Amino acid sequence: RLGRRLLLTVSDLMHTGESTPKVSADVPLAQALLEMSRKGLGMTAIVDNQDRLLGLFTDGDLRRTMDRNIDVHNTLISEVMTTGCKTANESMMATEALQIMENMRINGLLITTDKNRLIGALNMHDLLKARIL
Repeated sequence: RLGRRLLLTVSDLMHTGESTPKVSADVPLAQALLEMSRKGLGMTAIVDNQDRLLGLFTDGDLRRTMDRNIDVHNTLISEVMTTGCKTANESMMATEALQIMENMRINGLLITTDKNRLIGALNMHDLLKARIL
């Protein structure tokens, strides 16, 4: 069993399709927060109309944003998203994804193609469930 867990790839564990949290850059922060709540991964991807990754918004970003006393209904997600976020490839080993999360001190990763197209999401809970850690 231990050997099988060590052979799992990101694609074996990631959330795909409708379970991947994502919004377009022109939506209000409030809409992005609803997407985060519905999908339950503590983050949402911000994508263009071809699902290319533009940025990320996490629970941590929300706490930092709230310190700025902004209006969640009138602030666009593009104004508060994090750009240049760390991503993973679907063929990456789950243990590699865990190492990235530990090194970066983050709880989740967005999964993209080589052309920066969003295809899924992975969080620490997925790794716990799979007993990767």
